[in-house]
Amino acid sequence: MVRCFDDPYLIDRNFCIIAFIAAPPVDIDGIREPVSGSLLYGNNIISGAIIPTSAAIGLHFYPIWEAASVDEWLYNGGPYELIVLHFLLGVACYMGREWELSFRLGMRPWIDVAYSAPVAAATAVFLIYPIGQGSFSDGVAGVFGGSLFSAMHGSLVTSSLIRETTENESANEGYKFGQEEETYNIVAAHGYFGQL
Repeated sequence: MVRCFDDPYLIDRNFCIIAFIAAPPVDIDGIREPVSGSLLYGNNIISGAIIPTSAAIGLHFYPIWEAASVDEWLYNGGPYELIVLHFLLGVACYMGREWELSFRLGMRPWIDVAYSAPVAAATAVFLIYPIGQGSFSDGVAGVFGGSLFSAMHGSLVTSSLIRETTENESANEGYKFGQEEETYNIVAAHGYFGQL
C-alpha cells in the first residue's frame, strides 16, 4: 500500500505530468489571449510548459474550490499555483526527512544543510520573485529558457576565445582589465549561434 506521505512529491508529480500533457490554454496576461503549454495543444517536449497563473489573479491564493468551475480554474492557470505550492511544501518536508534520517543514523546534518541551498533557490524563484513582480505570471515561465541561454552564451564565448598566451599558460592570463582589444572572436560566435 502506497501512502502519499511516503513520497512527498507523489500528488504533485502526477498532477504536473497530467498538466504538462493535457492542460488547456491559460489566459496568462489577463487579456483574453490564452497561451497553450501542453503537449495536446501543439507543443513538443522542449516547448511544453505549465503556464503560470493569470495576471488577473495576481498573488491571490487560487485553490480549485474558489473558482466558479473547473474550466475557469484551468483557464486562469490554477494548476501552476497548485504545483508550485505543493512542490515547495514537498521539498521542505523532504529536507526535514533528510535531517531525521541523519539524526537516526547518528550522522551530522550536513546533507540537510547542503540540500537547503537548492530549496532556498527554488523558493526564491517560484515564490519570492513572483511576490516582487506582483504576479505569478511575470518572468517565472522563462526560468529554464533563461538559464539555457546563459549556459549557451557562456559556452559560446568560452569556445571562441582568442589565445594570446602560450600553451603552458592559462588563456585567462591573456586578458588585462580595461584592455580595448577583444579576447574572443565575435564573428565566429555569431556564425555558430546563427547556425543553431
